[in-house]
Amino acid sequence: MDYDKIGKFIKNERKAKKMTQEELANKIFVSEKTVSKWENGKGIPDTNTLPKLCEALGFTVNELLNGEKINNNNYTEKAENKLFELQKTKEDNEKRLLLAEWVIMINVSLLLLISVLISSFIELATWLRVCLIVFGFLAFVTSIFFAIRIEQKAGYYECEKCHHRYIPTYNQVCWSMHFGRTRYIKCPKCKQKSWNKKVL
Repeated sequence: MDYDKIGKFIKNERKAKKMTQEELANKIFVSEKTVSKWENGKGIPDTNTLPKLCEALGFTVNELLNGEKINNNNYTEKAENKLFELQKTKEDNEKRLLLAEWVIMINVSLLLLISVLISSFIELATWLRVCLIVFGFLAFVTSIFFAIRIEQKAGYYECEKCHHRYIPTYNQVCWSMHFGRTRYIKCPKCKQKSWNKKVL
């Protein structure tokens, strides 16, 4: 998504309506600084503000996300392209999240290993050894729950039996048997337990 293009579009449409940033901000209940941020390509309105901004400046959400006015002839094509682009962005973000899950787990596993090695082979006070091991263990356990949350939210699980794609609850993911990102979970559609694979 081209934030600069969207920002210029908002700015041009605001000026065409002879509105200042402050007037637009007051009309849609945001700060003048927020409008300035959008116009400078530093972000876009959230889903609560999008409809208000579009109504205030007289364009559609599709036109805003494309950063240009769209005529009736290519409106559908532009809408489909934007939906495809948004889906691609979502998939890329979820891939990054799943990669972050592995990075987190590798790092905390190393932290736990290092804390155990230090407490085992370096002469330290007993209380310090215990603190090191407990710290490493707590970091490891906390990171496991955090990594499971990432895995649960990113993408879908696909039922081995009926191929239904769904997002299970955190508890289902947390307490199910698993092999990597394939988990033995009950499908909400066919109600059968099977090995459900993580898919994007």
